[in-house]
Amino acid sequence: MTQPVRILIIGTGNMAGAHAGHFADIPGVTLVGGVDRRAEQLSSFCAAHNIERGFASVDDALEWGEFDAVSNVTPDGVHFATTMPVLAAGKHVLCEKPLATNEAEAEAMRAAAAKAGVVNMINLSYRNVASMQRAAEMVGDGAIGNIRHFEASYLQSWLVQPAWGQWDTQSEWLWRLSTAHGSKGVLGDVGIHILDFATYVAGLSAREVSCRLATFNKAPDDRIGEYTLDANDSATMQIVLENGALGTVSASRFATGHLNDLRLRLYGDKGALEVSWEKDVSRLRACLSPDLEDARWQDVDAQIPPTIYQRFIAAIRGEDRAEPDFARGAALQRLLDRAEQSANENGLSLTV
Repeated sequence: MTQPVRILIIGTGNMAGAHAGHFADIPGVTLVGGVDRRAEQLSSFCAAHNIERGFASVDDALEWGEFDAVSNVTPDGVHFATTMPVLAAGKHVLCEKPLATNEAEAEAMRAAAAKAGVVNMINLSYRNVASMQRAAEMVGDGAIGNIRHFEASYLQSWLVQPAWGQWDTQSEWLWRLSTAHGSKGVLGDVGIHILDFATYVAGLSAREVSCRLATFNKAPDDRIGEYTLDANDSATMQIVLENGALGTVSASRFATGHLNDLRLRLYGDKGALEVSWEKDVSRLRACLSPDLEDARWQDVDAQIPPTIYQRFIAAIRGEDRAEPDFARGAALQRLLDRAEQSANENGLSLTV
């Protein structure tokens, strides 16, 4: 018999709909509650997803307590405040990325989750990309030998193309450009994805980072309404991995012609891999022996892996490992903090 799992969703904004839809598709999973201080938004969300109970605060939901796990889809700046009481109550948690907005809070969340002994995962959604998972397997099996160099990028264009909406009139985009509204800019928003993408596939942690950040003028006096547009728009990093491999990582919201594209190239002493996610299409290419002499690249098939929502439920049921977990989220936040510190010191190389 399938173990039933009752889910509470904290935060009912744009991304919450995706969480609700994925969980509703898993047998034995029931959406039992939503939390949001915005009464109208909460009511609409609960009605759309057939959720019976709505709560104005996490404390109210915990007082009720009739749920097993939480999906935290709040803005970045309140992940810590909304997750810690849930962990203290012994509930399993899937938290949106980044885990927190600084290393100290991310580490506290990791420690609290470990102490509580609950399933804890961070929604690094590109772990769902088939080519990424297959590439990680190939690297782990030694297909390209020792990694010596890599190139990684996460490119978006929503500041120059309206494919996702009008960024200058919609709060769902404007908050991402304002540090006062909890944004860590492109570095915190998508930088975490590409750093995870690169180091996960490589199977190696970062040892050193050097970073430069840029914020471009987008409105008169860099302000639209209540939003001061001061968060970074583009990031470039040089990363040294723990084995000494050197690589570059870039992320931008000004990458004209790229709606939401990730790419990673890994070069080893026995071969190379190229992993891409472009226009929602996953692709893996390899240059391996005996094709090295004429530098011939070939496509590699990859099976679609379970979603992180499926893996979260499977982990609660004891059927799978809870990965990526809060420990991974804390490690990535440490790397992000060092990158930001490096940028504040004109690109000084810092130990992670």
